[in-house]
Amino acid sequence: MRRLLSSTAAAVILLAAGGASAATATAPTAGSKGATFATVTTQLPRNVRPTHYDLAFTPDADKLSFKARVKISIEVVEPTATVTLQAADLTFDKAEIAGPKGEKIGVAKVKADEEAQTASFTFDKPLPKGKYVLSIDYAGKIYTQAAGLFALDYETEAGKKRAIYTQFENSDARRFIPSWDEPFYKATYSVEATIPTGQMALSNMPIASSKDIGGGKTVVTFATSPKMSTYLLFFGLGEFDRASVKAAGVDVGVVTKKGDTPKAEFALKSAADILPWYNDYFGTPYPLPVMDNIAAPGRSQFFSAMENWGAIFYFEYAMLLDPKISTETDKQNVFTTVAHEMAHQWFGDLVTMAWWDDLWLNEGFASWMEGRATEHFHPEWNSALAAVGGREYAMSLDALSTTHPVVQHVETVEQASQAFDGITYQKGEAVIRMLESYVGHDAWRDGVRAYMKKHAHGNTVSDDLWQAVEAAAKKPITAIAHDFTLQPGVPLITVDSATCAAGKTTLALTQGEFSKDMPNKKPLVWRTPVTVKALGGGEAKTLVADGKGSVSVEGCGPVVVNAGQSGYFRVQYGPERFAALAGAFAKLPAIDQLGVMSDAWSMGLAGYQPATDFLDLAKATPDDADPQVLSKIAGVYSTIDAYYEGMPTERAAFRKLAIAKLRPLLAKVGWTAKSGEPDNIAILRANLIGTLGGLGDPDVVAEAIRRFKADKTDPSAIPGPLRRTILGVVAKGADAATWDAIHAQAQAEKTPLIKAQLYSLLASSEDEALAKKALELALTPEPGETMSSTMISRVAGNFPDMTFDWAVANKDAVNAKVDTSSRTRFIPGLGSASSNPTMADKIKAYAAANLAEGSRKEAEKSAASVLNRAKIRQDRLPAITAWVARAR
Repeated sequence: MRRLLSSTAAAVILLAAGGASAATATAPTAGSKGATFATVTTQLPRNVRPTHYDLAFTPDADKLSFKARVKISIEVVEPTATVTLQAADLTFDKAEIAGPKGEKIGVAKVKADEEAQTASFTFDKPLPKGKYVLSIDYAGKIYTQAAGLFALDYETEAGKKRAIYTQFENSDARRFIPSWDEPFYKATYSVEATIPTGQMALSNMPIASSKDIGGGKTVVTFATSPKMSTYLLFFGLGEFDRASVKAAGVDVGVVTKKGDTPKAEFALKSAADILPWYNDYFGTPYPLPVMDNIAAPGRSQFFSAMENWGAIFYFEYAMLLDPKISTETDKQNVFTTVAHEMAHQWFGDLVTMAWWDDLWLNEGFASWMEGRATEHFHPEWNSALAAVGGREYAMSLDALSTTHPVVQHVETVEQASQAFDGITYQKGEAVIRMLESYVGHDAWRDGVRAYMKKHAHGNTVSDDLWQAVEAAAKKPITAIAHDFTLQPGVPLITVDSATCAAGKTTLALTQGEFSKDMPNKKPLVWRTPVTVKALGGGEAKTLVADGKGSVSVEGCGPVVVNAGQSGYFRVQYGPERFAALAGAFAKLPAIDQLGVMSDAWSMGLAGYQPATDFLDLAKATPDDADPQVLSKIAGVYSTIDAYYEGMPTERAAFRKLAIAKLRPLLAKVGWTAKSGEPDNIAILRANLIGTLGGLGDPDVVAEAIRRFKADKTDPSAIPGPLRRTILGVVAKGADAATWDAIHAQAQAEKTPLIKAQLYSLLASSEDEALAKKALELALTPEPGETMSSTMISRVAGNFPDMTFDWAVANKDAVNAKVDTSSRTRFIPGLGSASSNPTMADKIKAYAAANLAEGSRKEAEKSAASVLNRAKIRQDRLPAITAWVARAR
């Protein structure tokens, strides 16, 4: 799954370039020999397990309901009179049990437990150990948010259309099929659907047969799937187009609503390129005959794409490229999203974590693998710098007291949903990147190949991966991996001394812990791989263990610790050594410029060094630096500007300084793309226009307004790659007339991608009255059922306190616009960008009143973020203000 970041989380990355409680037994801990049926965590009795589901159903998209019959081949491993499985929002007509050859044994009494999300089928006599077929006739709902079987409405020139899709991760297959809806219970699936004739039906496997039965209905039967977890099952239905190519013997396709396959050409080419490369990397060929990439209008608060085996689902903005509005950032995101979801076809689908404790085995690895694929196919994008941004986001969460280990125990459905966070994804990715660097690329790949071969179609825990890599590398990594995945937090490597003798610099290092809100915390201890490089000299590696280490490197110039930025830790140099680095900053490789900047900014905000050290580095950064480094500067300037909210005099002074730094950069890249310019220049151009517009640069704001007005008669006034940015500047400062003009465009627009963008812009105004107007609009049907939450979140970016209070007052209406996987985090997250300490109390009070005690983790994170922002305003902003005054 490609997790959808909140607007706050996305900004951080830009800156850096119930269910019932679980059963008593828990997933195997580190050091165990893997997961077994008897030991893995489950919320179900262990006396029955499924082997095959034979599903036949009829959806009624107009009535938002479906009827179904499923025959589940089961194995009773302990005699029982009751078979309990998971089910939610399903109603049951009848259920009966038969022997493996079809001989009827008995009829069941059905009892549903809504709170536990289970259904129990009890028979007159206990079932002896053996194999049976449980047949269930039932009915269910088609939802309007992305959970279970759900509908998405969209407009076309021919009128409104409706398509239906499924979304089951983490625990929503039970809304579509009564099942053992947990990752360990793998089974095969046969799916038959009765659909409107002329519509296209999709599932994990190709259609094996299709029969027109009259009355406008057709029965389609899909080939039987391989053994897989419930959350990977998929069904889609609608008026679709499909285009495909053959790659490595696989039918690789893209599926869109009618007329949109040209917008999917880049995604199709990317998938076809990646597939044979992944076959080779994993050492295991992709095992299904088809791999569809399916684009759907709408959006979710929880995810942008989902790795259903052989039928990868994307919201359109994550897969399609429309020349009218798409940017270079969009193009790069499409590639990385395709690479991420395709990596899951092996890491997650073929080999699956045993329980949600090890979710990071899926998501951290896929996040890392998308970077490897991008480096291979698009080296010009310099994706290693983007990985620094992901690491920064993880560290921003991991340095707060509300953090958790990468491997975390999960007990409830809500806790599983909350496990999809920056620690699971970005820290998981960063730890893998560090370990791969430590053992070497080839050894790591060999370990992954052995892991795939050994565990194909099975379930694993984290140690299964460590053991495979360790055996291939013949180098111990398990202890290091345990340090970084079984305990939370961010190591802090401090350079205690640096001495030069005989042409070598020797560094004495100590390891502490970087924390933003626990200044007196006793540091944890990590075995930390460290790479150092002397400017103009050599490179050396060491392992800092037991809190101490030393390393010698050829050369006597300034030394970068964490050279190449593969390590997951912060670096503290001390004033003298930092000054030496700052003096030579322009000569550092771009990735180390970004890493040193990121450390300086985060360490400065946390009080480990002056917060103004970042500003010194920004001042020392040449105008021809890497575009991602320059975008980092622009992003931090925007962040500082936001901290000055409510301080007009200080904000004006800072804006003058920031504009003076950024204006020459925009003048250099210009408003118009140049033939042959690097792709990342296009991203920098948009970032600079957006940042300068946000800072109130009168020239940029005036030019954006001029182009907006000229757009009605001059098609070249707003180039597609800059449309979002230019309209964003206009919308941010919109008056009522401009807001109404954008609203009229949104109402008239028929293309879902463009329509969604326009409604998002309506929620971007810095005028509080217009922001309130956008909130009220979000609760109407007009923007579309899945667009409302995006509008609410965008308003919260400018008005967190007001939006949170409004959402609490309209709690039920707001939650109706949010998918079930996101409800424990959505309203608390609206307040996370506030700098008012009382907001932290409000968030905690909301959680206590509305969320189960074990489901408040995301609310706690939001409250901690508020308190951290308040601390920065109080303790760090005065020094920045003084620096700005001196720099004038």
